[in-house]
Amino acid sequence: MFPLKDTIPSYTFPVVNVSLIVINALIFLYEVSLGPQLEPFLRHFGVIPAKFFWLAANEPGNVWARYYPIFTSMFLHGGWFHLIGNMWYLWIFGDNVEDRMGHGRYFAFYILCGLAAGFTHLYMNPNSHVPTIGASGAIAGVMGAYFLMFPYSRVITAIFLFFFVDIIEIPALFFLGFWVFMQLIEGTLSLGVASNAGGVAWWAHFGGFVAGALLQFVFRRRKQLVKVHRDQFRPW
Repeated sequence: MFPLKDTIPSYTFPVVNVSLIVINALIFLYEVSLGPQLEPFLRHFGVIPAKFFWLAANEPGNVWARYYPIFTSMFLHGGWFHLIGNMWYLWIFGDNVEDRMGHGRYFAFYILCGLAAGFTHLYMNPNSHVPTIGASGAIAGVMGAYFLMFPYSRVITAIFLFFFVDIIEIPALFFLGFWVFMQLIEGTLSLGVASNAGGVAWWAHFGGFVAGALLQFVFRRRKQLVKVHRDQFRPW
């Protein structure tokens, strides 16, 4: 399943969401320009759980070195598909969440979800020496918020069956619910895999989603005129 768009319009320009996409793209272009220096760059600014816990045990006063990668890692990507996939999901779901929260609240929410995802990854993979990068944990938080904020939305989705493509509308609750369920399943299966094997940070996705679902109760604006489209309440 590949999402194409959702059916909930945004009533304000998503300046923060667009800015996040631009910033991630510009940083990735900088990564591409590094050539052979890219690997040490990613090891320096990515989240490495084993390094985090080693510093905690041996250099407890070096707080900056322990914590800044949790922030910087959420603006780095490992390739074009990694970047484009993450930014596409952010584009689809982020504008509505920003619309409901407001620009400043949405930015703070996004950063907190990214941090929550980073900490989840750290504590679920404490012995890993692999640098973890990507905005997917923060974006999972946006999806978690969308899951509860727009339960009647639908996601127009491309379904690929061998050489055939079908375009269907899927309820957002099902689309996002299935997505987070798969993160939980894959995360559970990954617990038996060597911690230095690399791969997808499933637990970061799950942690970000849960954080977003909870934090949206704090960050969503209470007093506002909520405009609702009739299509939002179609029962199918």
